[in-house]
Amino acid sequence: MEILNKLKNLDAYPKINEDFYSRTFSGGVITVVSSIIILLLFISETRSHDCGLASELSPAWSSPFRANCLWLFLYSATETKLIVDTSRGERLHVNFDITFPSLPCTLLSVDTVDISGEQHYDIRHDITKKRLDHLGNVIESRQGGIGAPKIDRPLQKHGGRLDPKEDYCGTCYGAETSDDQCCNSCEEVREAYRKKGWALTNPDMIDQCTREGFFQKIKDEEGEGCKIHGFLDVSKVAGNFHFSPGKSFYQSGIHAHDLLAFQTESYNISHRINKLSFGKEFPGVVNPLDGAQWKQGGSSGMYQYFIKVVPTIYHDIRGNKINSNQFSVTEHFRDESVHPRPLPGVYFFYDFSPIKVIFTEENQSILHFLTQLCAIIGGVFTVSGIIDAFVYHGARTIKKKREIGKYR
Repeated sequence: MEILNKLKNLDAYPKINEDFYSRTFSGGVITVVSSIIILLLFISETRSHDCGLASELSPAWSSPFRANCLWLFLYSATETKLIVDTSRGERLHVNFDITFPSLPCTLLSVDTVDISGEQHYDIRHDITKKRLDHLGNVIESRQGGIGAPKIDRPLQKHGGRLDPKEDYCGTCYGAETSDDQCCNSCEEVREAYRKKGWALTNPDMIDQCTREGFFQKIKDEEGEGCKIHGFLDVSKVAGNFHFSPGKSFYQSGIHAHDLLAFQTESYNISHRINKLSFGKEFPGVVNPLDGAQWKQGGSSGMYQYFIKVVPTIYHDIRGNKINSNQFSVTEHFRDESVHPRPLPGVYFFYDFSPIKVIFTEENQSILHFLTQLCAIIGGVFTVSGIIDAFVYHGARTIKKKREIGKYR
């Protein structure tokens, strides 16, 4: 009994007889408000903003993932680790969706170059171009180039017109690399010129281009824009990819474009980047160029983006691994008045960080969650008690002063 009495003296929560309770209207309001605040903080603490992103990332997870989403993320935390990137020989997809409101699709080409010497010009596979009118409405959407060749007794390599009994073999106008090479389309003539390092300066003299109406298409698309989207497969080394008017070629080690054949006026390279990412997306990733746009104010030039790509691995709570990348960017515009005169276009120069970031989702203990929950409830009730005491004693003091004033 003595031990029980001693324990009774240690009670930190002494009970008060209900007859001594004084319930007030202000106390009831404060109790309701504090209960609502506790409920909102509890919901904020337990819900996961990444849940929807993760389920969209992998549709196969959708039904079981959404059912257990709150439970999985209720006790999860993301840990970050930095390591040296020792991977070699990897490749990645550069995903892009860019709108050029004042550059026709027929003129627009995509090239990639990297420091290992890998070069790809006028890339058409895995890329879709959409012709846009001056209001931004889609006119036509096709894979690769726009338009189709028209055959009407083309000029043969030997100089005469095609006979119905003959096989067509068009001339490359001096750009042949062998005696049996044929250039049967305007594109093949341009490609042969590019390999020789020549610019196509006399398009009206090229029979293939005249038949196909290539330069007529350029005139027809004057004033139009182009939306180009798709992906590029590049090596994991420093390099650049760019969107520019004309076909690229190398002449004496210098990168150039056959622009003289198209127009003499400056090109408007205003653009909007709807989407740009390196590799797969993962929950919480932020691509800084999404939605970025630039409008050309004066003369044309080269708009440059300098991108630092950070390799990233994301391990979710279910054990799924996502190899991706994050990046930071700076930008610069080189006016055509500087020397040497830059080629017009939008250039993305990228390099890779030697550090790899690893995000790992891990379970938090139930004790950690209960501690946070108790902190919320205890904190709100403590603050509510202070406010209630202040309001109650303040009201009593004012009431007493009024009563004293009446008796005087």
